[in-house]
Amino acid sequence: MKAVALISGGLDSALAAKVVMEQGIEVYGFTVVHIFSESIKTATSSYAERSADELGITLHSHKSSQDFLNIVKHPKYGYGRNMNPCLDCRIYMLIKAGQYMKKIGASFLITGEVLGERPMSQRRDAMNITDRDSGLKGLILRPLSARLLSPTVPEIKGWISRDILFDIQGRSRKPQLMLANQYGIQEFSAPAGGCLLTEPNFSKRMKDLMKFKPDFTLKNVELLKIARHFRLPSGAKVIIGRNEQENNKLLKLCRDNMLRLEPQDVAGPVVLVESETNGEDIRTAALLCAMYCKKTATWQNINVFKKDHPRIIRIREGEHVSDKNITDWRI
Repeated sequence: MKAVALISGGLDSALAAKVVMEQGIEVYGFTVVHIFSESIKTATSSYAERSADELGITLHSHKSSQDFLNIVKHPKYGYGRNMNPCLDCRIYMLIKAGQYMKKIGASFLITGEVLGERPMSQRRDAMNITDRDSGLKGLILRPLSARLLSPTVPEIKGWISRDILFDIQGRSRKPQLMLANQYGIQEFSAPAGGCLLTEPNFSKRMKDLMKFKPDFTLKNVELLKIARHFRLPSGAKVIIGRNEQENNKLLKLCRDNMLRLEPQDVAGPVVLVESETNGEDIRTAALLCAMYCKKTATWQNINVFKKDHPRIIRIREGEHVSDKNITDWRI
């Protein structure tokens, strides 16, 4: 008997998989990696990979792309506190996990959901919606809260004993931490992390992007993760690197329809300008570039590149962008 466990890298999903493994079921891990989930990565591997290694199970990673962006743009069930379409995201993950389940000949899915733990996706009614919309009603086992929920097919058919499942609910972590100690589970990420769409500052940038560029792509989203961002009154966007690492990333993400600005004679940021620009916008971008440079003279030359054809804008001492404008334009 095979089952597929959604592995997020958090404690709940690891515990849910372990509970089922203890009943002699062969468990395979499944995780969805999307462009907004990179904050859960460590220096060497993702928490999902480390969790699967500790459990001793195979982990299949599904890398989403434009299809997931479409969910973020138009979620059927709306957003959470920020830009997180949690219910739609959960349905997407279950559909992809269900496809993998069928591919390897597994009989049911396992998730680490806990009734009442998260306000948007782990309510009883929300779980009923995800079961229905994923097309997997009855095949999704939630071992940590199973005794508070209707019996699933694995329980009804006797593949899993309901008696050894749990009735955990709410936001307290004490029951899970006790179980982790019992099972010797140590590799897991902190709760409530892992998705940039739940973060207020990143969500502000996403809202701005969706307003000014509704047809945004994965590369546009990648740019949101780094650097300083400014939206000028004309609608042009200025992105300014904060260090050498970000400067290098901006150079890689620069496209032919962007302007690139760099100081000519001193250390300073790489600056990208998106959208149609006029002369005033270009000079404003050059002023912003000069503000973040290491000043060694009473004037600075800023190189402006369009498809690698440079011209120079000279910024004289005393020319600057006001603090109020900086605050108003900052995203």
